Amino acid sequence: MASSTEVPTPELRGRDRERAQLDSLLTDLRGGASPVLVVRGEMGVGKTALLDDLAARATGIRVARATSVYSEAELPYAGLHQLCAPFLDRLDRLPGPQSAALRTVFGLGAGDAPDRFVVGLAILTLLSDVAEERPLLCIVDDAQWLDPSSAQALAFAARRVMAERVALVFGVREPSEDRELTALPELVLRGLGDADARTLLAAAIPGQMDGRVLDRLVAETRGNPLALLELPRGLTSDELAGGFGLPNAAADPLFGRVEESYARRIAALPDATRRLLLIAAAEPLGDPVVVLRAAEALGVGIAAASPAAEAGLADVGSSVRFSHPLVRHIVYQSAAPADRQEVHRALAAATDAETDPARRAWHRGQAVAGLDEDVALELEASAERAQARGGVAAGAAFLQRAAELTPDPARRAARALAAAQAKAVAGSAEAALRLVALAEVGPLDDLAAARAALVRARVTSTMTRGGEAPALLLDAALALRPHDAALSRDTFRDAFIAAISAGAQAHGVGPAEVAAALLEDNSDGAPADPEAGPEARLLRGLAVLVAEGYAPAVPLLVPALAELRVLPADDEGALRWIWLACAAARALADDASWDALSRRQVELTRGLGALALMPGAMTERLAYEWLRGDTRTADSLAAELEVIVEAIGVAPMLGQSTWAAAWRGADDAAARTIAVRRPEVERRGEGLWLITTDWMSAQLFNGLGRYDDALAAAARVPDHPNDLGLAAWVLPELVEAAVRSESADGPALAAAAAARMRALADAAQTDWALGLAARCEALLAEGDAADALYLESIERLGRSRIRSAAARSQLLHGEWLRRERRRADARTGLRAALELFEEAGAEGFAERARRELNATGETVRKRSPETLDDLTPQEAEIARLAASGQTNPEIGAQLFLSPRTVEWHLRKVFGKLGVTSRKELGGALSHS
Repeated sequence: MASSTEVPTPELRGRDRERAQLDSLLTDLRGGASPVLVVRGEMGVGKTALLDDLAARATGIRVARATSVYSEAELPYAGLHQLCAPFLDRLDRLPGPQSAALRTVFGLGAGDAPDRFVVGLAILTLLSDVAEERPLLCIVDDAQWLDPSSAQALAFAARRVMAERVALVFGVREPSEDRELTALPELVLRGLGDADARTLLAAAIPGQMDGRVLDRLVAETRGNPLALLELPRGLTSDELAGGFGLPNAAADPLFGRVEESYARRIAALPDATRRLLLIAAAEPLGDPVVVLRAAEALGVGIAAASPAAEAGLADVGSSVRFSHPLVRHIVYQSAAPADRQEVHRALAAATDAETDPARRAWHRGQAVAGLDEDVALELEASAERAQARGGVAAGAAFLQRAAELTPDPARRAARALAAAQAKAVAGSAEAALRLVALAEVGPLDDLAAARAALVRARVTSTMTRGGEAPALLLDAALALRPHDAALSRDTFRDAFIAAISAGAQAHGVGPAEVAAALLEDNSDGAPADPEAGPEARLLRGLAVLVAEGYAPAVPLLVPALAELRVLPADDEGALRWIWLACAAARALADDASWDALSRRQVELTRGLGALALMPGAMTERLAYEWLRGDTRTADSLAAELEVIVEAIGVAPMLGQSTWAAAWRGADDAAARTIAVRRPEVERRGEGLWLITTDWMSAQLFNGLGRYDDALAAAARVPDHPNDLGLAAWVLPELVEAAVRSESADGPALAAAAAARMRALADAAQTDWALGLAARCEALLAEGDAADALYLESIERLGRSRIRSAAARSQLLHGEWLRRERRRADARTGLRAALELFEEAGAEGFAERARRELNATGETVRKRSPETLDDLTPQEAEIARLAASGQTNPEIGAQLFLSPRTVEWHLRKVFGKLGVTSRKELGGALSHS
């Protein structure tokens, strides 16, 4: 290994600090860690030289490299394929779904387009497998030009590497628009110091240089090595000796002069050499066979490569390599349009239509000067192939170019709309909106215009989750209604979801407006229609609930929920129906349906690999487990959810850490989390989050006995219908806080909330709803009436799945009994409540129960921490999965970890629990 104390090569002069940092990275890698680093810097600052030096010094380490180019950015998984090509013989060693995913995206087999996160997990597993033999260093240079599919997969892997002995190092030119590699560890490379810059400049220029000229060049280049080496090439000996005529930096920016220097050197080459370089610059993968075949077709021989090599600009032969990406850029951009088109035609002809149809179509698309339907058709077909491989972004790029080349205005509008839809799916919101605008130039028929409105609405919904989205989705649903009933129904669903998510943050259109529009047309799922499916009845039931109340809605919603619990669901659209059904189940306090639907939602998202929908599905299930009082399952889900949220790079849907803090009575932690997220949530229009956190705050403060604070939080929740799906959560908190607060408005607020809870319960007729209604009324009653209502509440809630609600009623009843001086009677319920609160980790409510028990004369101490509490949430989840019999690869697939990292975590679990095998895990967990 070369030490960092060696005399650096001229190209790396002044880089001792950076080399030492990379030496540490190699040491960590050899020691079993998996370091990740993004080397950022401006053009020419020496990123590639530093990465070359890193690779050269990686003794005992396997090195895999890829270098992205701008023209390659539209080819799906091109960068990933370049990096992983040496390892493709290992695909059979991966778990089946992961192996199939990589075979599909690399064009090695047929199959449905895999989820991009499954591809990322497959890459992580593949690299981990390679590293079993010896540590693996992956270097990706010019990563700002990675195609989006590759960037997402590699960023996913970079966020998940842990104990695989795999290092990932990226070089990124700044300024950059890359989003995938943000938040990873960085090394920012800056210009050389003055002394090193002078030494490098003096070594690069033979003969004497005037000191003033040297100082000025050092100052103007800011120590950038490329500029230091390149700028003097354009200066005469007189200018170097005395500075006469030295360009003015203010009038001639640094890299503009560097480009001019390269351009002069390129212009000095023979015509045939410039033509050969243009061919090489236009070929995105640098395939020497294709380049030389195209050159031969244009009458350019291999001898034309020699002048370019002698000038230090490029090597074209057994491989294609430019001395700097800027050379490739200048060669291509400085060529006349007609020359570029001619070269692309030759490259299209030289590319095999059978083995590489996408690249051939792309070249053909760039070779056309005007409109060409044949090429547009080929690009459209390439888009379909790219999307089938999971290259959604590449498919969108092909469709966009196809639209630009389409002669017929109607077909051009249709292709632009298809491109917009693909851009929206790929996450390119602004590009999607531009293509929608192009499509709307038309002509579009009514259906196509409605589809364009739908794309615009869905993009807006993705960008904001609220605000304007409900209104746009409702307009699209109404426009689609006469033309496509199924798509209109799906859009009404999305409008309802957006309106529920927006809550009070919606602009002009909320659940009430969506409901009114749905009810205008009885044909869309009317109860009398025997052909109406459960989805249509669910929509209509929710509309009736919002517009008319619980009583008329229940006969529609209950059978719809029963059918949706077992309805086959094989796509993301079906999963969205289940999310809406969960909201309806919560609205009716139907714990049985909520349990079944939320469980099924998680199972289906996992089965379909729909990871983008997984946070919402798991948050729903997490909410159920918290209210059920099963904190261990909730903690496991929260740990898994945290992994997913981190892996796919989205904000938490509900804030599981906030929920945990509120339930456990950690008021400072909960308040901090809410305060940090609230401004961003308000900006995005996520009213549902605000409602939920206000409910969490009310629950927290009720647990701590801070009733005025609890009332202030609960009272912030807007009236029905904006609390759709949360009434059974908020109303009991509001009643308890209002009854016990010192507010003059408390009695009136409590009575109104209790009446609403009774209306819900009488209509729904579930034990959960009826038990909550009885508790609310008990808080307002006195004497025997209060006692009877408390007992009814405890009995009904005891039959429900919501154990935390039953414990809350037992606590309130025990407090009431103690105040009635019935201390012996109070102890029974208080003990039961305390046991569940301690088991569930609800320390705020547990402390209330302890105080009450102590007040009855019974001495109660806090329960000692459990051994299981020593485990991190992720370790606890891995231990639970291992105890259930899952293998390391199966656990890794569920938690987005490599099998090696799972094994690393299990070793720590064994040590903490004092066990030596998986067989002992089950017993250790059950006794902890």
